[in-house]
Amino acid sequence: MSRVLFVRHATTPGMRAARFPDDEDADPASLSRAASVASATALWPTFAAAPGADSGAAASSGPSGAAVWVAPVRAARQTAAALGLEAQETPALREADPGRWRGLAYERVASEEPEALARWLADPHAAPHGGESLTALAARVAGWLDSVRGRPAIAVCDTGAIRAALGHALGLGPSDTSRFDLAPLSTTELTVTRDGWRVAHVNRKVLF
Repeated sequence: MSRVLFVRHATTPGMRAARFPDDEDADPASLSRAASVASATALWPTFAAAPGADSGAAASSGPSGAAVWVAPVRAARQTAAALGLEAQETPALREADPGRWRGLAYERVASEEPEALARWLADPHAAPHGGESLTALAARVAGWLDSVRGRPAIAVCDTGAIRAALGHALGLGPSDTSRFDLAPLSTTELTVTRDGWRVAHVNRKVLF
């Protein structure tokens, strides 16, 4: 059975300050927690018996031949390294481009652009910040997910991409998937079935 294990990357200063996504370093303490359990079998239980696949696939190899992918941001790369994974970057796993709101506190945007923020929250097709809509993010992640369904895979990225993957598996839109809580360093697993995707677990805090 093929499967994809998502790992939300380590905590960043932007997460703690409630800011829109930016490319920044992960917190050293959060990375240390990841590194301390990098060799723990609890992190990779579903890959222990998973059959390997085409060794020519365009990604680095992880546990039991799983392909390892990472979002193209520093915190994701650092988390993968702390977990002992050699990963290949893919732009498909990046967060939705927040445009001019990049790195800004949600509170500041709510104060300075309340109508634009309300439109963004209400309409997944909207991109009032000049970046990418949540609908576009969902389509991008869905395409990537279906492209890797033939081989076990591990993906280290942030919450938006993981929610988009859950939405694709469950037939949910971005407004519905926003209700999934996904803690830093938690895992979410999807498995492939004859009829599509099945959710094995969500927000499992194995790295705490």
